[in-house]
Amino acid sequence: MLGTGRLLLCPVSGADLADLIALKADPRVFAVMQGGVRLAPRTMAELADDIAFWARRGVGMWSARLRADRRFVGIAGVMERADGLGLALRFALWPEARGQGLAREAAGAVLRFAHEEAGIARLIAVARADNFASRMVLGGIGMREVSHFVRDGTLLLVYQSDRLPFA
Repeated sequence: MLGTGRLLLCPVSGADLADLIALKADPRVFAVMQGGVRLAPRTMAELADDIAFWARRGVGMWSARLRADRRFVGIAGVMERADGLGLALRFALWPEARGQGLAREAAGAVLRFAHEEAGIARLIAVARADNFASRMVLGGIGMREVSHFVRDGTLLLVYQSDRLPFA
């Protein structure tokens, strides 16, 4: 479990399934994500993949809940990108949880864990060029824009974070 000032982050598990199905089915959240809105069977399969990834890599997706009342506000974590770009930081929060710095808090905690605890030297993130909120989160946690590509007519920016070797 990871904790921040306002959040508790726990590796995703079967206990999160109903929240994940609702989040990933909501077009306000997942319409712009790669693969788009998910139906329940796909979300169930992704959860199984996420749990297996945790077992293999010691890192993965986390459910983000408010410390105050344990309310589910979204997800953040690390996944292997299918396009071969590498391990990527991802996050998605309910619209009601946005604009409060929670995405930055969750993404920053995951980034630190990935570098410091899981030993991942290089982590990327991909954001749509027109998604200024995500770009602000990525820059705010120290990731830097390193490249870009176009997918389905949409300009996507690649951000990167490198763990500095110990001196």
